[in-house]
Amino acid sequence: MQRISVSLTESVFCQLDQLVAERGWESRSKAISVMVTQSVLEHREEKGDTLMAGTITIVYDESQGNLLQRLAELERRFLDEVISSLHVQLENDHRIEVLLVQGPARTLQNIADQLLGLKGVKTGKLTLTTMLMPPLHPLPPRGYGSNQFSAGQET
Repeated sequence: MQRISVSLTESVFCQLDQLVAERGWESRSKAISVMVTQSVLEHREEKGDTLMAGTITIVYDESQGNLLQRLAELERRFLDEVISSLHVQLENDHRIEVLLVQGPARTLQNIADQLLGLKGVKTGKLTLTTMLMPPLHPLPPRGYGSNQFSAGQET
């Protein structure tokens, strides 16, 4: 553990104390640590090549044309990065979907941008962390074994 000294204006100091109280953090140090960590993560996201894990959360209107098909195609195109997804039915033909993702930050941002750009997607957000998940299964190169099994063939 390293210690630092921080000088704050009275106004910022009061806002920090209010934030600590509202969030239920144990100390100002915890609050500052969280903010610095978030800033470092944002900086790494901007660099683009850092491997990161995170979530992409979107809310969409499933009645919009072929949106469900376009979402599935996009997720399939990024099969190496999209680890899992969960969707929950909301009111009025809406769903919320959370995708668990891992890969280069730039690629994850690209996936989020493409999802948010689809007609019918109302809102969304990419949230990243530098903590990585262990590989669930090392994927072979794309296209490997695509014709390995045919219909009716036993394994």
